[in-house]
Amino acid sequence: MRILVLGGGGREHAIVASLVASPRVAHVYAAPGNGGTAAIAENVSLPVEDGAAVAAFALEHAIELVVIGPEAPLVAGVADDVRAAGIPTFGPGADGARIEGSKEFAKEFMRRHGLPTGTAQAFSALEPALAYLEEVGAPIVVKADGLAAGKGVTVAMDLGVARDAVRECFEGRFGEAGSTVLIEEYLTGPECSLLVFTDGHTVVPMAPAQDHKRAYEDDQGPNTGGMGVYSPVPIVTDTEHEAMVAAMRAAVEGLAEEGIDYRGVLYGGFILTAEGPKLLEFNARFGDPETQVVLPRLEGDLAEVLLAAAEGRLADVELGWRDEWAVSVVLASGGYPGDYDVDMPITGIEAAEALPGVTVFHAGTRLAEDGTVLTAGGRVLNVTALGHDFSSARDRAYEAVALIDFDGVFYRSDIGAKAQRGRDAWQV
Repeated sequence: MRILVLGGGGREHAIVASLVASPRVAHVYAAPGNGGTAAIAENVSLPVEDGAAVAAFALEHAIELVVIGPEAPLVAGVADDVRAAGIPTFGPGADGARIEGSKEFAKEFMRRHGLPTGTAQAFSALEPALAYLEEVGAPIVVKADGLAAGKGVTVAMDLGVARDAVRECFEGRFGEAGSTVLIEEYLTGPECSLLVFTDGHTVVPMAPAQDHKRAYEDDQGPNTGGMGVYSPVPIVTDTEHEAMVAAMRAAVEGLAEEGIDYRGVLYGGFILTAEGPKLLEFNARFGDPETQVVLPRLEGDLAEVLLAAAEGRLADVELGWRDEWAVSVVLASGGYPGDYDVDMPITGIEAAEALPGVTVFHAGTRLAEDGTVLTAGGRVLNVTALGHDFSSARDRAYEAVALIDFDGVFYRSDIGAKAQRGRDAWQV
């Protein structure tokens, strides 16, 4: 099988790594890929948000499956164009991708289908939004409606921060994504991600994972695309897991009821409240960095799973999860999620990967002409380790992190620390 993977982050490196391990896969193209995918696949230059260009490339190169990693091509309708060309595609069309592309749409979808979630109100003008803040008070959550690369959410513990966040949206910090603002109820409890494979009918849950969104230690600082993650999640009870799976099944049923042919991954971001799990958001694709701990635990052929979902026959596929733990720590560029420098040489990747159970997924890297790996983004590397238990996986991940260096590197040293302390660590 010849496969084209769109995207160039750590998620796509993890996807490509799983695909090339399949005996069914003859060749993988990554567009644009990164320094990590270049070592195991063929990186190609392609305008990934141009559906016609992607379809033309796929036809010219006899591609049998297109896998869309990032959210922007999905929202742009690339999957629709590629499917129209007769090529199996893993990823929803533009109508399904609205569940991530518009937080207002997602919240209304949750309400229409009775999914557990917090209250929220959407605004398209500054003054009504500020007036609503005065009415409801803080703490409160302010979200830019559209795609903002994981940075359009502000958890405001006081009204001053909330007002500033609303003003930033309407003043254009997030471009068109901030032209509508969602002001959402602040919920307390640990967060948990549950991703599912679906062909629009069959739903196959993946292993739960827990991301760490804040930039700094002890969940402080601005939101990021994710600073670290682990799977499974030891604090999730069987009852909570069943409730999350039920919500995801109901969401897929709701999409089908609304006439949306959804084929790909549906990501549910949950918060484990005292009243039970509640949905914070949906994503229309593999999570990043959740993919970097979920796929290494997958028992089964990823290429087979993705093709079956794309072709509407996911019920034919069986998969399971390795009885191992996975922990991934993000190495980021100094200044992220704000401004940062690039083209810093990276050392120590080979030494880190020489440790048992360790894989370094490239997120924001590129190869120089002499083969040197250079930084090329805010989140640079995902250092992932497998272990027989949580502590061994976490210890091994940080052992590997200590071997890698580049100018300005920073990372959180507390990924998974709350999970080791138990449920009480999240009490407010």
